[in-house]
Amino acid sequence: MTTIKESVNRVCRAAKEAAALIGRADTAKKNAALDAMAKGLRDQAAWLKEENRKDMEAGKAKGLSAAMLDRLLLTDARIRQMADGIEEVIALPDPVGEVLKMWRRPNGLWVGRMRIPLGVIGIIYESRPNVTADAAALCVKSGNAVILRGGSEAIFSNTAIARILRDALESSGLPADAVSAIERTDRGAIDEMLSAEEYIDLIIPRGGEGLIRSVAEKSRIPVVKHYKGVCHIYVDEDADLGQAIPICLNAKVQRPGVCNAMETLLVHEKAAAEFLPAVAAELGKHGVELRGCPRTVSLVPGAKPASEADFGAEFLDLILAVRVVPSMEAAMEHIRRYGSLHTEAILTRNHARAMRFVREVDSSLVLVNASTRFNDGFQLGLGAEIGISTTKIHAFGPMGLEELTTTKFIAFGDGQVRS
Repeated sequence: MTTIKESVNRVCRAAKEAAALIGRADTAKKNAALDAMAKGLRDQAAWLKEENRKDMEAGKAKGLSAAMLDRLLLTDARIRQMADGIEEVIALPDPVGEVLKMWRRPNGLWVGRMRIPLGVIGIIYESRPNVTADAAALCVKSGNAVILRGGSEAIFSNTAIARILRDALESSGLPADAVSAIERTDRGAIDEMLSAEEYIDLIIPRGGEGLIRSVAEKSRIPVVKHYKGVCHIYVDEDADLGQAIPICLNAKVQRPGVCNAMETLLVHEKAAAEFLPAVAAELGKHGVELRGCPRTVSLVPGAKPASEADFGAEFLDLILAVRVVPSMEAAMEHIRRYGSLHTEAILTRNHARAMRFVREVDSSLVLVNASTRFNDGFQLGLGAEIGISTTKIHAFGPMGLEELTTTKFIAFGDGQVRS
């Protein structure tokens, strides 16, 4: 019987070989493969739903929550969305081979940098089967091989999607092993992936904080991390308060369970008396519970006193921490102390303060007069994303096609030798 180690290493070796081939494939060939992937998902929607039904039945038997079952479900509409997503990737510019800049040295040597694929990317994720198709499409377009290890709750769905994508690659003349799925549900399979440093170049975990911390602790391979999104909006003394209310409402209530939702509202003391009762009334219409500092509680009687833990919490719910601050400096210090390097916004009409906030606040996206909900690859013009990185090596923020590449130096000479 094949051991977990043997099974995972076989997949990893094959992916490493495939990476060399897909890394030098031209744009037309990659796009043809992606087109075949999208067509395959549409053509085999009935089979995908049958395989997904097995996961759904097993999930109900295990007592998965309604929210988890909803994320797991594949419908005709969701399968179409996966196919549409792949076609959107086709339309994106191919970053591979792009020469970023060239400069001439005093000896006449021309030096530059060229984009190249990372190699083999391992993606470890939970629940959503659509991640299988999204991640595969981005990796193929950027010339990378990908090894996918989804959660055991979606094993039938993920395996079926991966097989369709592999068939499409092969029919297009590219190696099927450029997209591989670990079909073993044993947790030991993840441990073997995380130790396969000779084959895998980067690990991207997608899921809850527990999964990401576990992967980061065990991995011998560089990991793109995103533990949580403790996102702040600071309402400055010079904010347009009429504009600030809908921005805060959008940031908190549009989708409270996502990583770019606002979790803490900071308000300058000079704006607090007018702004806090007004915004609290609007938030209250949507069932938001406020947990505030003493000044907040005095201005908004319905607010509950905040604990120290509330100011570093990712609630992922209709709960908002609120603090009145004496200055922008105090707001930035609060963000430094409690933030997670994810997303912060300042609402102000003061250009100098806005620019200082942008320069000094250290998060993957810093906004002026806009909702935190814009920290998303599609919203920022990347076309698609494979995740959001809150670490700075080698990417910071939403990761699109360019973030799935690195650069190498190139040089052109005319007989130069070093003296």
